[in-house]
Amino acid sequence: MDKLWAMQVFIRVVECGSFSRAAEFLNLANATVTASIRNLEHHLGVTLIKRNTRQLRLTDEGELFLPHCKDTIASVEEIEKKIKGQANAVSGLLRVEAPFALGQNLICPLLPLLCKRHPNLSIALNLTNDPRNLIERGTDVAIRMDSVEDADLVARPIYKAKYIVCGEPQRVDLLQGTHPQNLNPSHCLGLFKDNYQIPNNWLFSKDGIDTLIKPSGPLAYNNTASLLEAAKQGLGLIYILDIFAANDIEKGLLKSVFDQWDTSVRVFHAVTVKSRFTSLNSRAFIDFLIEFFDEEHRPDFQDTIEIDSRR
Repeated sequence: MDKLWAMQVFIRVVECGSFSRAAEFLNLANATVTASIRNLEHHLGVTLIKRNTRQLRLTDEGELFLPHCKDTIASVEEIEKKIKGQANAVSGLLRVEAPFALGQNLICPLLPLLCKRHPNLSIALNLTNDPRNLIERGTDVAIRMDSVEDADLVARPIYKAKYIVCGEPQRVDLLQGTHPQNLNPSHCLGLFKDNYQIPNNWLFSKDGIDTLIKPSGPLAYNNTASLLEAAKQGLGLIYILDIFAANDIEKGLLKSVFDQWDTSVRVFHAVTVKSRFTSLNSRAFIDFLIEFFDEEHRPDFQDTIEIDSRR
């Protein structure tokens, strides 16, 4: 019996939560996966997984065995890379996942530069607003905003963005030197979360005093690209993360106002599955992102954050 292979199959079954999904992921027949687990259990003389038609559950022995399997596989893969002379070479396929707006504005412009730096690296970027389990999707690195609650993950903060108010320059010039409380809500375009059609409030803080604006302009979207386009056409002011408006502001199509006020902040994280070893490709990608984000927007906390889904 190939013990390492059996360990890999065992890990995949547990992470996928299903023999059939694991078989699909490994491109194997269901019977092959089932036989591999049975042979492993026979070799160890214990039952690792209790299963019925509805769910799988690890036994106490399975709970004990799983982390050691993960560490063993990761150690072997790391040693293999070193033996093959690939310890310092970034190569192969890296699967990245990001939300649409974030991926289009933050990730896509940098990927050509990353590929030039590492010509042997291939990147598959999946833009989705439906985050799921990284293992099931085969994702190496996911870019997420704020909290991460769907798995035991390691999240490294890579970018800190703040909300700004911006609009067509002529409209914004009329507001320079004024207070956010003087904003006319009917001139403020809305941005709302998916499945919610009530625009998010605009929050401003200064000297310990908060000012809240409830936008009631003629347009509201759940899409930042549409919101930006409406602002550029002079239909109103918008409250948007600075990274999304940066290019239009640089080109002079939009202008910001109330920059001296504090606003809501969002932190973007690069998320990987918790493990003793992070792949060289993933490390290169994350380090590259941090390198290209200027100091002003980097999070104040650069340490890795471990997020436990059981919290």
